[in-house]
Amino acid sequence: MFTIGDFARLGRVSVRMLRHYDATGLLRPARVDPATGYRFYTAAQLARLNRVIALKDLGFTLQQVGEILDEKVTVGELRAMLRLRQAELETAMAESAARLGQVEARLRSIESEGRMSTNDVVIKSLPSVRVAELTGVAADFHAVGSTIAPLYAELFERLEAAGITPSGPGVARYEVAPGGGLLVHAGVQVSAPVRDDGTLRVLDLPPVESAATIVHRGPMSALLPTVQTLGRWIDAHGYRSTGYAREVNLECPPDQDDWVTELQEPVVPA
Repeated sequence: MFTIGDFARLGRVSVRMLRHYDATGLLRPARVDPATGYRFYTAAQLARLNRVIALKDLGFTLQQVGEILDEKVTVGELRAMLRLRQAELETAMAESAARLGQVEARLRSIESEGRMSTNDVVIKSLPSVRVAELTGVAADFHAVGSTIAPLYAELFERLEAAGITPSGPGVARYEVAPGGGLLVHAGVQVSAPVRDDGTLRVLDLPPVESAATIVHRGPMSALLPTVQTLGRWIDAHGYRSTGYAREVNLECPPDQDDWVTELQEPVVPA
């Protein structure tokens, strides 16, 4: 048998924690000396301790841990719980990172108010362009990054399977989703015939008579100041936006700081 101190060292927990588990009934000592009150544990109890710690780290309350252990949870069930919790944490981390990125972009926009040049805004007409695209729904613009990245990954896999080679840059566009949120269209220019067979959609985007355009340099997470510069120019020059800007990926090297993206926002005279 092990003293409570030795057992704590083996289990990589504190003595205080073992006393708490004893008090709550989660892990009773194998024996308690009636004279001294000293607690003693067996090596076999490490198995239960490991389960208690694993379930607690998965986010379960101690009461839930006790209920799960009483149902004799198996190693396979623990593994499934771990995978589910891992997926939840990864999603939460991605969402937190996206929110931090949006805060940083918002701060940059605040810092650049009145200082970003609008000289590079150009009004031009856009010809019809044929694209292959996949569509997803984002709850809001905070979720666009985590929505569009897997769409593009899946799109290029499907293009390769269909034997279609992109003929031009990527074209991302957005619409208001019928049930709320945003429809995110991840597309790329192709020369393939028009199709929509459930696995791949190839369509012609209509021409735009008049679009206010500006070039953004850097990652898409830092796009906000450029978007707002374009918006200020549109307002100051007597135009009105008629929809979300398309994002045409002119250059996409491995380092996102070197990305070059043209925003093309459809406008009409105000």
